[in-house]
Amino acid sequence: MSEAVIVSTARTPIGRAFRGAFNETKSPTLMAHSIRHAVQRAGIESAEVEDVVIGSALPAGTAGMNLGRLAALAAGMGETVAGMTVDRQCASGLMAIATAAKQIVCDGMDIVVAGGQENISALNTPFLQWVEREQDSALTQIAPHAYMSMLRTAEFVAHKYGIDRDVQDRYALESQQRTSAAQLAGRFDAEIVPVNAVMSVTEKGSNVRQLRTVTVTQDEGNRPQSTLAGLGALAPVIEGGVITAGNASQLSDGSSACVLANANMAERRGMSVLGIYRGIAVAGCSPQE
Repeated sequence: MSEAVIVSTARTPIGRAFRGAFNETKSPTLMAHSIRHAVQRAGIESAEVEDVVIGSALPAGTAGMNLGRLAALAAGMGETVAGMTVDRQCASGLMAIATAAKQIVCDGMDIVVAGGQENISALNTPFLQWVEREQDSALTQIAPHAYMSMLRTAEFVAHKYGIDRDVQDRYALESQQRTSAAQLAGRFDAEIVPVNAVMSVTEKGSNVRQLRTVTVTQDEGNRPQSTLAGLGALAPVIEGGVITAGNASQLSDGSSACVLANANMAERRGMSVLGIYRGIAVAGCSPQE
């Protein structure tokens, strides 16, 4: 049986949603940047890619109409390269890589590109509002919490498993410190490809919106100056809750891609192997969790 291996990877820096460098960047362009550089790093020609599988949890608007295909075109892959989009919410990019690997293992493909992107700036608010308006009452009769937001899910899990505010704040602080140390040590540099982008900036006090050209070289949003006291002073998003802007994950824009190849072909061509696909498992749980 064929084996699938990862032979290259590339990603954009992670941009802060709404106020970050990618708040004016369209999804195909955002995803194309990572695809283009992953292909270059693999040392292959675009025409050798048989499929592009991209994961996205907000597959609408700028990320609609099959983002995998549109991003492949935006990356200059040509009209003969196919594309598809996968939505398993937070695991969408991971599932895209697993799907690409299965196409190599089961379907005899030699080279497939896979990855994921999210464009929170462009899509988060209108997408979730649309979903809220169009809830299926027949579904909610069966599963009342099917449309529960991530915020309320987090509060439910924290309460059920006794994960108190102090534990979350301490973990958040450690995460901030680790990210800062890794950036200073250059540990993300090899995977990140800098991006030239045009971002929207609103000047404080004037509400005047301006477009500014920027070059993004590292992840935005981490706060190395964070302290436990500062995190503890933040109000919870839901009154009486434990989730705050300091201990919840940041809303972000960005993309990442990797090239997967048939292991035998990769060996013949002297490709560097970063990882081997062994399989994936999935399981369901309560929508509240």
